[in-house]
Amino acid sequence: MTGPGLFARPPEEIAPGAVHVPDWLGPAEQRALVESCRTWARPPAGLREVRLPGGGRMTVRQFGLGRHWFPYGYARTAVDGDGQPVKAMPPELAELGRRAVRAAYGQGAAQDPYDIALINYYDGDARMGMHKDRDERSAAPVVSLSLGDTCVFRFGNTETRTKPYTDVELHSGDLFVFGGPSRFAYHGVPRTLSGTAPPEAGLEGRLNITLRVSGL
Repeated sequence: MTGPGLFARPPEEIAPGAVHVPDWLGPAEQRALVESCRTWARPPAGLREVRLPGGGRMTVRQFGLGRHWFPYGYARTAVDGDGQPVKAMPPELAELGRRAVRAAYGQGAAQDPYDIALINYYDGDARMGMHKDRDERSAAPVVSLSLGDTCVFRFGNTETRTKPYTDVELHSGDLFVFGGPSRFAYHGVPRTLSGTAPPEAGLEGRLNITLRVSGL
């Protein structure tokens, strides 16, 4: 089943420090985030195709807030896009990151200021290969929010891109946080399930908002 079902999906620890919280964002909050992403994705320093060092291009399109990510670092301008200054990190996203960590780890969880948002757009053919989020100078947890189409999220181990890994379906509104022993685990998105977005999200395809602490 690829949408809200008859039975609640309880939070689950996928690996030590990696927590899936289903249905964390309600329909109104999802729709508001989608509309905000549409605004943030406009030029300057807007949604772009990411060019890889070997000459290829990622199938996922992306933009950043707070800082611009490029393979493999961060900049204040869209150095591999239009070269314009990156939009500021919205305070509401920084607060959302703090809320998310508390939802995953409990009220006593340590809090760091989230100062980067990387926002990825997946159409039906897009996917993300197994990789680590290791360009930050902070080991604070990564916060991942899903909007729109359901995807298969593959969460692996810290040593290799291959097994063991766990495949998790992330639906619109789901939260996934990974930190602690799993902060530098390999992860990716082998496929997106087209046409599964809830109508109230107002989105075709999938948006993934990842919130990070740069340590820069």
